[in-house]
Amino acid sequence: MAGVELLSDQGYRLDGRKATELRKLQARMGVFAQADGSAYLEQGNTKALAVVYGPHEVRGSRSRSRHERALINCQYSMATFSTAERKRRPHGDRKSTEMSLHLKQTFEAAVMTQLYPRSQIDIYVKILQSDGGNYSVCVNAATLAVIDAGIPMRDYVCACTVGFVDETPLADLCYAEEGGGVSSLALALLPRGGQIALLQMDARLHQDHLDQLIEAAMAACKGVSKLLDEVVRRHLQEVSVLSGE
Repeated sequence: MAGVELLSDQGYRLDGRKATELRKLQARMGVFAQADGSAYLEQGNTKALAVVYGPHEVRGSRSRSRHERALINCQYSMATFSTAERKRRPHGDRKSTEMSLHLKQTFEAAVMTQLYPRSQIDIYVKILQSDGGNYSVCVNAATLAVIDAGIPMRDYVCACTVGFVDETPLADLCYAEEGGGVSSLALALLPRGGQIALLQMDARLHQDHLDQLIEAAMAACKGVSKLLDEVVRRHLQEVSVLSGE
């Protein structure tokens, strides 16, 4: 029943997209002058703000510092008004802590931390409006913010959430699709080398479908990478014009 509702006989989804079609992506870089790097990103109706500070001296205990590389600190939160469900503690709950850890693992695989020994890079991401794919949107927004901060990365790190309905992989799930009983996974990819930075699954999936779903996720991430590259290039052109170069 869920499959019939989520994917029509003509191959269209609830919001009118084809199975492999991404949601509309819009983004701006350099939205906060006070931060070292920042970005605002909309992917469909999910909206996120990412801010980066650093590299700077490690705060707190010196035992936290790494002699050979930078320490990456990630904090994820959701605005109280981001969903219809009002939460008393949008900060520090189990899901936020888990998401912060996933973001940390993702960017440790992408940022060239060896260039900044004994230092710290802070990445703060807040979901302003939630409509599915929160992890993926956060990764994409944070990638733009890290680039805006001038911190070298091995590659763009792009993420997408994909699901499986009626033997068909669906790319870039919205909230209704995530809540429709779909087997899904979120994947973060460094597209040029095809390196998977993080793979997360919250539901059971038959082994026969796993390879197909990963391939769909990697293809979707490569599509996201092209969109992020356009945002970066447009931002660089705007900065060049403003600086008179």
